[in-house]
Amino acid sequence: MSPDQVLQLAGILAPAAIIVVGLITGGVIYSTRMKIKNGYPLSGAWGQAVYPKTTHEDGERIKLLSQENAALRAELGSVKDRLANVERIVTDSGYHLTHQIEALRVEQKEVL
Repeated sequence: MSPDQVLQLAGILAPAAIIVVGLITGGVIYSTRMKIKNGYPLSGAWGQAVYPKTTHEDGERIKLLSQENAALRAELGSVKDRLANVERIVTDSGYHLTHQIEALRVEQKEVL
């Protein structure tokens, strides 16, 4: 190959190489940004977790939050059961009948 051909080939390959390196760099930056935005841990050169670093305090906090979550779920279950009972009572025909009887008693007292 002559020096002119080498320069011509370098003139063609250099912009392509710059574009490829730019696209790869942009992809890594975008990927890292999305990981940070969505809370995923970042990884170092050897795959070790860089972020978030957990401490003993964080472990205790997670444990307390998990316990609180379990308690709230249990409470929510009991509230749902109570609501189902109230719905059953209200939709029961005897409930409506009782209200009708009470309304008649009130009307009868007003008439007398």
